[in-house]
Amino acid sequence: MNKLVMTCIALIGLNTAMAADVKASKSLQLSLTPDIALQSKTERINGVALSIWGENSQYAFAFGFVNGSTGDSSGFSWSYILNYAEDYTGVQWGMANYNKGSFHGWQSGIVNYAGTLKGLQLGLVNYAEKGNSGVQVGLVNIIPENKWFSELPPKLAPGMIFVNWSF
Repeated sequence: MNKLVMTCIALIGLNTAMAADVKASKSLQLSLTPDIALQSKTERINGVALSIWGENSQYAFAFGFVNGSTGDSSGFSWSYILNYAEDYTGVQWGMANYNKGSFHGWQSGIVNYAGTLKGLQLGLVNYAEKGNSGVQVGLVNIIPENKWFSELPPKLAPGMIFVNWSF
């Protein structure tokens, strides 16, 4: 009985020490909402983020229902519902992907949006305000400021079915 009590105390102590180390290193984020999380939403996560709804600046693998990335973030973001970011470099997989600023990498979902696209959008509806160097593959593909099609009629150039590009 004495050994069992000592083993339980040792495991509790080890668990507490590991939790303190994880919290200090900012390599792990566990969150229910941005305000109910292991790390503050103002902290940068360098590692793994597992969330119901998370929102941090990150260089991480993010997996959850809704993944939010603030500031200049990068990594692999895989969500059941939505990935959203200010500026993101990497891969975003989800039903919907939204990037307010620049996106560099690969977006795959039903609906994809990027302020500035440099990379690949693969989905049913793809939209990029500007396309520096990108390809859109889907049913509806729109880049309103598409310089590649400048010689075609303006109403035809910005949107294409199946494939659209800008280089």
